[in-house]
Amino acid sequence: MTHRDELNAYLKGLLEVDRFRDYGPNGLQVEGRPEIRTLITGVTASLALIEAAADAGADAILVHHGLFWRGQDGRVVGWMKQRLQRLLSRDINLFAYHLPLDAHAELGNNAQLGRVLGFAGEQRFGEQDLGWLGQPEEALGLEALAERVRQRLGRPPVLVPGDGRPIRRVAWCTGGAQSYFEPAIAAGADAFLTGEISEPQAHYARETGVAFLACGHHATERYGAPALGEHLAQRFGLSHRFIDVENPA
Repeated sequence: MTHRDELNAYLKGLLEVDRFRDYGPNGLQVEGRPEIRTLITGVTASLALIEAAADAGADAILVHHGLFWRGQDGRVVGWMKQRLQRLLSRDINLFAYHLPLDAHAELGNNAQLGRVLGFAGEQRFGEQDLGWLGQPEEALGLEALAERVRQRLGRPPVLVPGDGRPIRRVAWCTGGAQSYFEPAIAAGADAFLTGEISEPQAHYARETGVAFLACGHHATERYGAPALGEHLAQRFGLSHRFIDVENPA
């Protein structure tokens, strides 16, 4: 068991929250009961996750995608009202960590995606050092890399092949990080993996020879939250469960 404020302070230090320029507030977003015994983690603070967490007896929910984002409509109506109503009526704390959870060297989304896919991270690149560059366990052909993604993430990637070179250096950044493709090319990657693809990246891949794999926003970002939850469970003696709400994105 731990106190809400103790957990909030610990996470602020562990994830170096103040280091990041982010799109929304990191940390405690909705205040619930003071004492936390049961922690539920998930990717997004959706109504489905909140209801499942309430059914599981959660005192706190920790997610990557919280409720509040820069530039959004600030009214508490519609879906926002429904989510907040469920949290407040059940007195459940909501913690959310966006870029800090992507970036953590051991528990973060990028570190954990590298672990799942068998990539050894060697250096960081891109804005706020969020991108990772390293090597696969062994040199791979592009088809073998795409098949590894399909098997380990549970969905086939959108693949724009480069020039067919062996994949000796791979770069990755989870979620909607397609803008990191150009820095990955400059860093010497043979392939770049992220969650989403926009129109320009297909042309960059064809023109530079560096392969681009869009592996799913949700699919690439469902590993940091449970890793962090397990860490917190061990440190504070909490009951922890990760709930993965299916998402085709």
